[in-house]
Amino acid sequence: MTGPGGARRGPRWPALVGIGGVVGGVLANVIINLTSNLLSDLTTRVLGPASIVVTVVGVVVAFVGFVMRRRRAAQEVDPEPTDVLATPVPGTPTLPYTAEFTGRDEHVAAILGLLAREHAVAVLGRRAVGTSACAVQAANQCRDDFPDGQYYLDLRRGGRPSTARQVLTALARILGTAPPVSGGPDALAAAADALRGQLDGRRILLVLDNVDRPDQVRPLLPPTARTCRLLLAGGPALAGLDGVVAHWIAEPGTSEAVELFAVAGGAAPGARVRRADPRTDPAVREIVDLCGRQPRTVRALGYRTAQHGWRHSDVLDALRRSVQTPPHQRLAVSPAARLVTERDTAYRALTREARRLYRVMSLIPAPVDRPTIAALAGRHPERVTALLDQLAAAAFVVGAPGDRYEVRPLLAGSARLHLLDADPARARVAAQARLTRHLARRAERHAANLAALGAPPDREWSLPLDDDPYGWFDLHQELLLAVVRVPAGAAETLPRRVRRWWFRLAVALCGWLAHVERLDEWEQVCRTVLATPTADDRPEIAGWAHNELGVLRRRRHDPQGAAAALTLAVNERGRRGTAQARMNLGLALLDLGQLDDAVEHLEMSRRHRSGADRAGHALTDLGLGAAQLARGEPDTAHHHLVRAANTFRAVGDARGYAAALTNLVLVHAALGEHLDAAQAWRAALREYESVNDPTSRATALLNAGATLLSSTPGQARTAYELLAESRRLREETRPSAGLARTLLYLGDACAALGDRADARRHWADAATVAEEVADEQGLAAADARLENDAADRVT
Repeated sequence: MTGPGGARRGPRWPALVGIGGVVGGVLANVIINLTSNLLSDLTTRVLGPASIVVTVVGVVVAFVGFVMRRRRAAQEVDPEPTDVLATPVPGTPTLPYTAEFTGRDEHVAAILGLLAREHAVAVLGRRAVGTSACAVQAANQCRDDFPDGQYYLDLRRGGRPSTARQVLTALARILGTAPPVSGGPDALAAAADALRGQLDGRRILLVLDNVDRPDQVRPLLPPTARTCRLLLAGGPALAGLDGVVAHWIAEPGTSEAVELFAVAGGAAPGARVRRADPRTDPAVREIVDLCGRQPRTVRALGYRTAQHGWRHSDVLDALRRSVQTPPHQRLAVSPAARLVTERDTAYRALTREARRLYRVMSLIPAPVDRPTIAALAGRHPERVTALLDQLAAAAFVVGAPGDRYEVRPLLAGSARLHLLDADPARARVAAQARLTRHLARRAERHAANLAALGAPPDREWSLPLDDDPYGWFDLHQELLLAVVRVPAGAAETLPRRVRRWWFRLAVALCGWLAHVERLDEWEQVCRTVLATPTADDRPEIAGWAHNELGVLRRRRHDPQGAAAALTLAVNERGRRGTAQARMNLGLALLDLGQLDDAVEHLEMSRRHRSGADRAGHALTDLGLGAAQLARGEPDTAHHHLVRAANTFRAVGDARGYAAALTNLVLVHAALGEHLDAAQAWRAALREYESVNDPTSRATALLNAGATLLSSTPGQARTAYELLAESRRLREETRPSAGLARTLLYLGDACAALGDRADARRHWADAATVAEEVADEQGLAAADARLENDAADRVT
């Protein structure tokens, strides 16, 4: 006996006898050689042949034992009755009965209804879903309606599809007409006409089973005999046949599949142990789903489980382990999993290349396009297109928007079982590496386009350019996140040849997640990278992850957390990486009000930058300008910001150029250069019209409105409109200090316009938001305005 998770052992005596015979023969020869000088010639002549005989007998017994074990294993492959039809005598045309037919009552009733009013009916579905059983069951239920005969013909008997000539010849033999003299169209048409003449006026039911191609039955169509009925059972290729009404059948539901499992187990002879009723065991429902609810497979597994007394939980665990095994891990295929793969007749009917493509596609956790599938399989895209058409026609894969494909979710577990059974670990790892490399390269190209559109000033980009970044990432985001966010623990065991490309994919994906402000998923990817052994072995990778986490925390308005993460990044990264991390650390310290430390780190970042890194120098100048402005040094800030604006404009970074102009507005206002300030904010707003960055545009509008209020009180209406637009943009995101400042200046604009009620409302809202985001300066300014307004009203 064997369990569902282990291999069955045969008897050991043949192997032991064989080994004993061989070893005994060898030892006998050794003894003869040692004692040949002591014994007589007669003894030597007797022992010599005897040792040879013992050796030969041992080899023969070992060989016989091996053959017996192979024969027993072959016999165990199919001990259970999985055929759905019980044909009385091979070669007879009598309609067979179904064996242990279970469920499918609605399909049988629908077929009977069609047979009552249609001359030709086709029961269609993917192979091995029960089309034959349903067709024959329906035919048996209407036997009395066809007293002149009910005939059955299997067009796939012997495993090979019959030709149209063979079909007509078999029908001619049944009905007593002349068979076709050749396979030509005229001969086939003449034989079909003879059959129609013989059927005319007679109530006969013809059941043609396992019809694979329309040309096998096309000479019989359209049927002309009014009282005769033609019932076909086959695959989707029969859809659209002239004069045939189709009825489609899919896999049975979970409850029906469980019933099949239970009925097959009840028919197993000599069940060793009585187990729980499969109909009430939740494990069985998951078992049949992992089998893809294929009727033949479910029946075989139910029979074998009852025959050997396997526990349902053990069968489920064995199948789960096989399905969830990582591609690089070696795992012996359990008997339960092997049974599922051996009984998948639809899979066996595919070509060798199509089977391989189906297996490797099980490595993909989401829909993918044709180029990605071609890279995964290591095949030419045109060949992959033909194979995908074959798999789609057989209902192994389904299409998705964007010309993408995936294994049908119902068959995903079965596909992984086939992968584990047929492909060695090295082949699975090679396919995984091809997939990851292809996705990483494409993601890098599209992430570079995001940089061309304007990268946020706290991230670094150094990737080649491509087109349509948003569309590509939006279309493939499910796949990319599934590949990068590996399950807990799996990241620690990624194959070495996969890790490098996996990390590059993670870097590119984080670029997109940062660009579209999907902060939670961004953080999850960074923490997944930190959990890999590569992050422990290579400090620069851990430094990259900590730098990303620091930037992310700044965006979440957590400067303390950002400074902590960025400090780790500075300690872990190389020279160029340190420049980026130091710049971000300086900005985090600027948020904390530690101006001197911020300027120090920004200056060090500038010194560590490569001279060829113009964009990096511009980012550092932008940070230095903001820090110097906060320290009350507008002249120095003006120098850095002008240099940053010129560099951004030279390298074509519209977002960076607009950010520099936005800060220059405040510098010019501080220097009393109101005309230059107005020109700067107008230029910044023009740049933001071509940049999709609502947050930065809201900042530019805030600076413009605040500058107008302080420099030109007569333009309070214009300032109010600018600030109102800034508030609208900020209210689309989470509350921030920027929203508090915007509300604060909106109140000032209302006060300048004489609307004290609205001014108080905006100041009160500013105080609420500032308190929520822990903006002490903003809260103090709002409270001061409210107190002054209250004092003015009292006086």
